This record gives sequence, structure tokens and C-alpha cells, in this order.
Amino acid sequence: MVATPVKPTVLVAGAGAVGSALAHELARNGAKVTVADPRAPGDNASGIAAGMLAPVFESLLDPLAPAFDVLRAARDLWPDLAGMIGLPLDIHGALTLTETDEIDSWVTRLTTLGADFHAVTRRALRECVPWLSSERSALWTTEDWRLSPRDALTALRAGAQSKGARWIEASVTGFEPGRADLSDGGFVDCDALVIATGASGSLCGLAGELNLLTPIKGQILRWPALSLSGPVVRLKGTYICPSPQGVTVGATMEPGRDDLDIDPSAVATLRAGASAVIPALASGPVEARAGVRAATPDGLPLVGPSDRPGVWLAVGARRNGWLLAPLIARIMADMLAGVTPDSRAALFDPARFT
Repeated sequence: MVATPVKPTVLVAGAGAVGSALAHELARNGAKVTVADPRAPGDNASGIAAGMLAPVFESLLDPLAPAFDVLRAARDLWPDLAGMIGLPLDIHGALTLTETDEIDSWVTRLTTLGADFHAVTRRALRECVPWLSSERSALWTTEDWRLSPRDALTALRAGAQSKGARWIEASVTGFEPGRADLSDGGFVDCDALVIATGASGSLCGLAGELNLLTPIKGQILRWPALSLSGPVVRLKGTYICPSPQGVTVGATMEPGRDDLDIDPSAVATLRAGASAVIPALASGPVEARAGVRAATPDGLPLVGPSDRPGVWLAVGARRNGWLLAPLIARIMADMLAGVTPDSRAALFDPARFT
């Protein structure tokens, strides 16, 4: 006989990309779900992120990115999820600019990965992306997409709530199997606690594996008054995301920092790099924000059971929280239901460091 999947009662700590995607996945599969987060909706690293779903250029430009096939598999889950929650996806694609002496090695790397890409002539680049001013070599891929983070958080929450999930503005302060205590003095009856709190160290007492995480501060800039359409532009150390609602440029990667202070020198560096290829970014009002992500020693998230009974982990996605969110959510939902998860779950096993 085939075992009937269980429908657990779950408390998810954290309402970022991963926590919200997990709440939606659990709720639509019939679980009773509560999400606890003391912050206002979107007031987290997921809310200020650029929302890139970029398996190709993340694999090319980030040496700590998960394997390309893992990132691509995660991205391929997004169209169905976006359709369920009514979220538009920007599939303009992305291009990367590089110096001529690097282009051959980048082409070799992407070919080895099996990525879908092509080189772009400078004339074609000027015609397709008229607001871009650059004489560098360019590669284009249609495999890298983007979403609006705040719209995605709103849509995931609404979708989960329509299936019975509830949100509480509080943090988790304690847990024993069957009950979790909250910072507002209340409690939640639950079979399982899933920690999806990013870089917060407040729950290390409930799951020792959280001590593996390193905070990484990221500062990001937005030009809300500048409306542009076209592909994301990737450069070494930065990216530029155009949209009709404004242009986003980011992001710094500052390991070991968990503050949200805005550094004028970081703002100046990001602005200078971006305005070198989009002159319009050299002027005009700009907004600066900061968020804190979490990373493990090997760059892969922790997804699965903690050593502590009833506590589960869905943390440490580093700079690919939005891209990996539906894959992490599906793996975690299967585990909680007693179903054999996707084979990629072994890559994310929290016990791999012990």
C-alpha cells in the first residue's frame, strides 16, 4: 500500500521569499499553516531584493552559486507558481557585459554548462537596448528572468491565506513539540516549526545548525523616477534591473555585517559603476536600502530537519532566495508530509556539516 501523506500543523518563522513560498505550498496541499514574522510585510531582505531568477549568469558570475542544473530546475517551477498566484514574470532575459579578453572563457564556461545564450554585436546591442552606453562585449540569455519582490510577497501571502493560512506579527521565542511560544505572549499549537528567518540569530537556541550561518549585508539603489524597459544588465560585482516603475542597481556583498546602515561610499561605488553604462543614472534622485541575507560555508541552503525534534530549517539561500524559493518549498512540504522529496534535497541536508 502507498502511504497516505500526512497533513501537519506547521508554524513557519519568517515571511520572506522562502517562508512565504513554503506557506503557500503547504496550505495548498491541505496543511494547517501559521506564519510568524514581527516585521511589516516586505520589510526584509526579500522585499528589497531585485527579484532575479537568473540561473545562467548566477552560475557564471558567482563562484559560490549552486550548480546550474539546480538553479535551472528551481526557475522552472516559477511559471506554474506564478500562474497560481497571479504574479507576472519578466522574461525579457538578461545580458552581461565583459571585456573582450574575457569573452572566450565566458563562452566556454556557458557552453559547458549547457546554457542557452548567444553573443550580441555592438550594433545589435545599440538597437535592442538604446539606453545602454557600452563598447564592451555582450552575451545574452533568455533563461534569466525577474519578478517584482514586493508583488510576489503580496501574491504568495494572498494565495496562502485563500487556502487557510494565517499571518501573525510576532516572533517565535520558544518551541516544544506541539506548541510554539510567541513574542506577543501568545502561542501556536503546531506539530512542526520551520525556521525561515534569514540571517537572524535569535533562534539559535532552538536549532544549533543556525550557528553555521554568516550574515551578508547588501546595499541596493533605486531610481524610482526613471522608467526603462529591457533586459537585466549584469556586470562584474553589480547588476542593473530596468522596469517601468524605476531602475534598481545592486548589490554589495558584505560578509559578517548584519546592520542596515547606508554607507555613502557603497552608494557612490554602485552609482559610478552603473552610470558608466547607463549615463542617466549619474544624476537624479536615488533611494538606498540595505538588507541582510544568510549564507552557509558552502553557499547552499539548509533545508531539512534540525537535530532538535520538531524543528526544521529552510534558511541560508544566500543571494538566490527568490530563485530557490519554490524548490525549497516543495522539498520541505514533501518532507513534512512524509513523502520522498526531490533528489536535490540531499544537497541541502543540514547534517552535511556534521
